[in-house]
Amino acid sequence: MEKCAIVTGSSSGLGLEITKSLLFAGYTVFGGSRSGTEIEHDNFYDVELDITSEESVEEFYETVREFTDVIHLVVNNAGMCEMSSVAEMDTEAFELHLATNTVGPFLLFKHLESFIVKEETHIISILSTAAHYGYPNVAGYNASKFGQLGLIQSLKKEWKDHKVRFTNLFPGAIDTPLWDKMGTKFGREKMLKTSDFMSVFNYLLHAPPSIQFPEITFLHREGYLE
Repeated sequence: MEKCAIVTGSSSGLGLEITKSLLFAGYTVFGGSRSGTEIEHDNFYDVELDITSEESVEEFYETVREFTDVIHLVVNNAGMCEMSSVAEMDTEAFELHLATNTVGPFLLFKHLESFIVKEETHIISILSTAAHYGYPNVAGYNASKFGQLGLIQSLKKEWKDHKVRFTNLFPGAIDTPLWDKMGTKFGREKMLKTSDFMSVFNYLLHAPPSIQFPEITFLHREGYLE
């Protein structure tokens, strides 16, 4: 049976690698991003998506509906992170973190329910150790990821009768192009590589459906949590 997946933030970084992996595994993938994705594949649909806009999310699902009525896998990946102390952070930047990392997943889930396949649909959310631990100088990111986790925990109970599988991934820092945009040089020797992340993701993807992984926390062996 053909399986259909949604990946948000599919244009770069983890979202791009996840999309490639799902296509290799035989999924039909609907990738949502603002800038478009470089992938050209018969089973890939590149759909414009601004996760902060409900109108955009609704249009995204309207496009998906043209091809399928069911979604077997949702990878909730789109997000943003900027570094700044609370005192120095622009209020609009703080609000944008919430709009992208908390309200965005809310909108994604709000319009998903009609696509759920009972006992089959699996929602994988790419959170961060920052959803559990407060780090300095990333208050906007921390607050938004804590909020996203609370949203998912509530939704899990609301959708109990659908028997949706939820998996929350809490990776430590990952060496992606995101760090190039931070404006500060970071030592990356204690960061996970993208390939490290994908090894965990692919294990999860191919695990027997009878197994659930509610939460997985992982980081570089020399990384830290607090």
